[in-house]
Amino acid sequence: MSGKKSLQVITLGCSKNTVDTEHLLAQVEDSFDIKPEDDESPVDYLLVNTCGFIGEAKQQSVNEILACVERKKKGLAKKLLVFGCLSQRYSDQLPGLIPEVDGWYGARDLAPVVKALGGQMKPALRTRRMASEKHDTYAYIKISEGCDRRCSYCAIPFIRGAHRSVPMEDIESEARSLASQGVRELILIAQDTTYYGLDLYGKRMLAELLRRLSSIEEIGWIRIHYSYPADFPEDVLEEMANNPKVCRYLDIPLQHVSDKVLKAMHRGVDGEWTRNLIKKMRAKVPGIALRTTMIVGHPGEGAKEFNELLDFVREARFERLGAFQYSEEEGTFDAENFKDEVKPYVKKRRLSRLMTLQREISLAYNESRVGTRVKVLVDDLIDGAYVCRSEFESPDVDGEIIVSIQPGMKDPGSLVGKFVEVEITGAGDYDLSAKLTGI
Repeated sequence: MSGKKSLQVITLGCSKNTVDTEHLLAQVEDSFDIKPEDDESPVDYLLVNTCGFIGEAKQQSVNEILACVERKKKGLAKKLLVFGCLSQRYSDQLPGLIPEVDGWYGARDLAPVVKALGGQMKPALRTRRMASEKHDTYAYIKISEGCDRRCSYCAIPFIRGAHRSVPMEDIESEARSLASQGVRELILIAQDTTYYGLDLYGKRMLAELLRRLSSIEEIGWIRIHYSYPADFPEDVLEEMANNPKVCRYLDIPLQHVSDKVLKAMHRGVDGEWTRNLIKKMRAKVPGIALRTTMIVGHPGEGAKEFNELLDFVREARFERLGAFQYSEEEGTFDAENFKDEVKPYVKKRRLSRLMTLQREISLAYNESRVGTRVKVLVDDLIDGAYVCRSEFESPDVDGEIIVSIQPGMKDPGSLVGKFVEVEITGAGDYDLSAKLTGI
């Protein structure tokens, strides 16, 4: 029996929060018995890492906090601490609304949370991570924090603060540590990955960062998420086209294409510029898979603007696309200057129409891949089948490639965490099926 106190962290929201949790756990793992997130046994400390981005995420965070309050009342937790975006955003309101919480902490600095756990931040561990989830084959790396953009609908700048790049040597050190733990794919994340380096080096340095991370022998893939379209650095496309470790995949939230809506959103680009950027990406990186995000129902989006968005999606044929309904967030430019005038039922209908269209595009793309051979990373072995991804599928947000185990295979689990070749044999709206080749 360990004499250590027990600790459990429940992480909500995006992959950036997951990274924060893993950095926190690395700071305190020597002092605590760390419990898995789904463990319901009694603990000494219960932490909730919250999201405060949009209405649904905020409600989920509040619900989780209240559920943890009930655990504390039942004697299943001695101390309840809350940190992250929701706590940062509503630090003046939440303590009075939920007094059962023993401590509220923000999202910008983990040191107060570590101190509340009885420790102090150890600079030597700043690039260390303790996995909080079963993602042995891939890991997210946060290359910067905060955002200098001022999109009209977004609350991130006043939650996370101004843009701050992580020094390149720290990112490389963190990546090498993850590689030594079996990680084979790095997913670069930030509020805006293309802004990386401007504050530290006086110029955008994402392409140089890609080159440095590519030197890590154990890393097979590097993937880029959350790129901003304005002033996109073209040297990144050159790396993507010529560096075999950089996935021909880009997550680039565009949000809309109508000039009227983009101007209202303060996106810094117009529809023509957006269309030309997509054409340039496809020309410079043949076979690239593009993931984007769209917002429907933003103030000023009428039927004309929404139909223009549909036409653009038909034209661009994004391999991956997500969308959500506009949600007015207090403190943003939109909330202070526009009326949320699009009716909820109209937003819901527009979202359904957009995602129905995207489902058709996704299916056609997947069907075009049947019969092709592709390198995949084997993420897991579940119920007699391998769960895999190619460079064109990102974890958590895209579909998967399911590969059945061949009869008579010895030690099938040995392929988990390995790159293998498969042949695509079937396609659905999002997932694909395949068979191993050459084994």
